[in-house]
Amino acid sequence: MERRQFLATGAALTAGAALSARPAAAAPGRRPADRLPARAETVAVLRRVADHWIGAHADPGDNQWARATFFSGLLALHRLTREPRYLAYARGWAERHAYGLHNGVTTRHADDHCAGQAYLDLHALDTAPDPAKIAAIEDSLRRMVDTSAERHDDWWWDDALHMAMPPFARLGALRADPAYWDAMHALYTHTKSAEGGPGLYDPGSGLWYRDKRFLPGGISSPNGRPVLWSRGNGWVAGAHAKVLAVLPDTFAPVRAYRATLVRELAALRAVQRPDGFWNVNLADAAHLPGPETSGTAFFTYGTAYALRAGLVPRDRYRPVVARAWNAMVDTAVHPDGFLGYVQNVGDRPESSQPVTYDSTADFGVGAFLLAGTEMVALGDG
Repeated sequence: MERRQFLATGAALTAGAALSARPAAAAPGRRPADRLPARAETVAVLRRVADHWIGAHADPGDNQWARATFFSGLLALHRLTREPRYLAYARGWAERHAYGLHNGVTTRHADDHCAGQAYLDLHALDTAPDPAKIAAIEDSLRRMVDTSAERHDDWWWDDALHMAMPPFARLGALRADPAYWDAMHALYTHTKSAEGGPGLYDPGSGLWYRDKRFLPGGISSPNGRPVLWSRGNGWVAGAHAKVLAVLPDTFAPVRAYRATLVRELAALRAVQRPDGFWNVNLADAAHLPGPETSGTAFFTYGTAYALRAGLVPRDRYRPVVARAWNAMVDTAVHPDGFLGYVQNVGDRPESSQPVTYDSTADFGVGAFLLAGTEMVALGDG
């Protein structure tokens, strides 16, 4: 499919925005779908979901991207609640892996760098920060910084932005060394504007292809529509939110990062489902339709951050956050705190199907915790 044909598809999706943006009618005794819950209610749900995961996983797991994303969310919840159990669980995980990286410090793979986000969180929480906690992530990223002039094509899939951009941004701030930011931006620019030829970002829609296989002319949906995977775009939204929370206005690309996030959020607002979720294929509502939590959680997180930062108008985007959050709480969270409707590991809508009430994953729980803590930070509830 040529890009101009895709733009027509995008226009059709936008035309349906009025329908998808309408609040669902509230059931008797339930808050309106577009109203945020009270802060205490949100915190209680977050704790219930976190406590269920921890209770079900005495073994805190490996140090790869999926579990590292969970710990990013858990440490965000710890900063909100100051719950000692959450900090102890995260520290136990990090110490088990000696604050190391999967595949060691020579790795250039973004997935391996995701654990560095939690290590940086734990380092920041120390009264007397221990440099050993971030030695591995700093060594690994420094190697990439030192070779960035010759090589910056490591991030060939859009998930990579979430996995690795935040450690680059945070180390640059921690060390007052903009070389980390410059290297990050070179890697990001390749992903956005050069990977596969045109880059993975589609400026016409404001959304991202997961990797070059899905670019126009490549893999499409059974209906011949583009495949714009929900969680892939969720990783992108999460990356922008985390990085923009750290970078100073004096770093020149910040303005473009903000504009890219705002453009993505506008596209997402147009295709939010009436029930508050997003479909696994943002460009084809008929392609494996149904609720999906991980993409929805990351979109909630990115939108809540943008609201808090004043990047998007409250009257238009606050209901987006409320509908998404209420949908997840009312539909995906089990009474015991199990989080369902999470599409498991994959790279497209067909991955790990079917997605059901009983489908969960660590990174989906992490995304949910990030979404809720950022929503509480809005101070609206």
